[in-house]
Amino acid sequence: MTTYMKILRYVKPYWVHLSLSVISTILFAIFNGATIFLIMPLMDTLFRGGGAKEVLENTASESSSYVPDFATDLIADLKASFMNYIFAGSIEEILFRVCGLILVAFFFKSFFGYMQAFFLAYVEQNFVKDIRDDAYTHLHKLPMSYFKNEQTGELISRITNDVQVAHSVSAVFLNLVREPISIIVFLVMALVISWKLTLFAFLTVPFSLLVIMTVGKALRRYSKKLQEKIADITTILEETISGVKIVKAFGTEQFETNKFLKETKTYSKIILKMVRVRNIASPFSEFIGAGIAAVAIFYGGHLVLVEKSLSASAFLGFLFAIFSMQRPIKELTTVNNRIQEASAAADRIFEITETEPTIKNVENPVNIDSFKNEIVFDNVKFHYDDSPELVLKGIDVKIKKGEIIALVGSSGAGKTTFVDLIPRFYDPTEGSISIDGQNIKDIKIEDLRKLMGIVTQETVLFNETIKNNIAYGLDECPEEEILRVAKIANADQFIKDMPEGYNTIVGDRGTKLSGGQRQRLSIARALLKNPPIMIFDEATSALDNESEVLVQEAIEKLMADRTTFVIAHRLSTIQNADKILVLDDGKIVQVGKHAELLNDEKGLYKKLYELQFRSDEK
Repeated sequence: MTTYMKILRYVKPYWVHLSLSVISTILFAIFNGATIFLIMPLMDTLFRGGGAKEVLENTASESSSYVPDFATDLIADLKASFMNYIFAGSIEEILFRVCGLILVAFFFKSFFGYMQAFFLAYVEQNFVKDIRDDAYTHLHKLPMSYFKNEQTGELISRITNDVQVAHSVSAVFLNLVREPISIIVFLVMALVISWKLTLFAFLTVPFSLLVIMTVGKALRRYSKKLQEKIADITTILEETISGVKIVKAFGTEQFETNKFLKETKTYSKIILKMVRVRNIASPFSEFIGAGIAAVAIFYGGHLVLVEKSLSASAFLGFLFAIFSMQRPIKELTTVNNRIQEASAAADRIFEITETEPTIKNVENPVNIDSFKNEIVFDNVKFHYDDSPELVLKGIDVKIKKGEIIALVGSSGAGKTTFVDLIPRFYDPTEGSISIDGQNIKDIKIEDLRKLMGIVTQETVLFNETIKNNIAYGLDECPEEEILRVAKIANADQFIKDMPEGYNTIVGDRGTKLSGGQRQRLSIARALLKNPPIMIFDEATSALDNESEVLVQEAIEKLMADRTTFVIAHRLSTIQNADKILVLDDGKIVQVGKHAELLNDEKGLYKKLYELQFRSDEK
């Protein structure tokens, strides 16, 4: 129930529409009951054939026999006034009046039924939108470590599939409001007609509660499994579609198909189990309803035919009331089931929204808008959450403004982790990083990252136009600025050769472009941001020679007058660096310029140079 209360908090902003829906629901139930209640005088008029006075007298005399002892004088007076109005005049006048009232009752019943559905739909759709928006917004607040441990398809499934909990709102405010009111209205009618007959008929109802609770618990369990399985299917889809080139290259189409079919088969089995359990409640409630009806008909027939304490028209009115209660009772038996299903899905959503960001602004963070002097790593140590082993082990280094810093080392030495700490993708486990003497943990994250431009080996482009990808994150950007940075990034010419130039859609992740073209757009995007600090993480390692030359030229233009961190791949970048940091097993083992480090015959840099860079120098 705790989960469900969390869900209901999202309804609060729409209390006006919800209140109107509840009011409409109450009026719907009242007019629905009125349509049944008006059948009694209609039956009396049609089948007795007497004058209005005779009908009224008979009805009045009968009323004393079946009005319950605890009925108030107010109810009796209201009923008497109603009967006096209905049965005044000739038979034709009575028929006209009764039929007119029935028509009015049906009109208002339909009208308020529509209004309650309309207002509730408004609440539902905005409610689902708010949960989805909150989940997506909170996702952006979570650190990189969170995404490192979560599957993309799993997160997509939670925000697209699990968020569909609108049915739970219906269960509460449609069923738990309308159906109980409908039951109360019809129950009052039945009690007024014959309280003995009503109590006798409802002796069987409590037996259904045990089955309903048992079914609800089973449904919550199966619903959670179902949401997890659809997340697995979404993950497979996301991986195979994004990696379709590898799938085809390795000829593993059948392997991936078999994996997908296995998951969908399991999903289908869970669905069938869930449907089987869910559908138990419906026939059971129908059986209970049939039992109530059988008991009511037997005992009511006895009152009419044997004891003659109940008129035939009153008995028919009672049956109409009892049978009209069957649908709302049946709906109520599904409420707990729907709540359990919704709660299982909501649990998975709240796992996202209730995950506390580990990288966040401190209270009253420092605002900065420029980088003036230096970046300092002070005894920085770091390990990832899922492993206690240190990736960085006591990093101490100062980087002056305007310096080009190259990071060199074998795979796993900690180069990418080093640069990821600067924009606070992760926080150091121990030690500190400061910019101009200010600990970056105390700087507003948005301000800190505005100082930086990042170009990685895996270029991320969006399924948008080239122009919008370059101007990513900017609401308004002069076109001449976009053209300027594209030229500096050596991208202008190939863009003009595209079918629609700068308005060409690049496809999902930029699949319509080559690796070198994507990288040059990424550099143009960084140039437009014009940050004082640039980070290049293996930016040219995956490119062919021709593309690498063009990208390298663009990088060199971008590095001008900026503090630059380069995870090295190309020799020329290493040679021009003001400082080369050689990392090994999470430690800085050498610091210096290219020529200095080459002179150290026993140094790691010399070995790496001979292995990786000698062919570039030839």
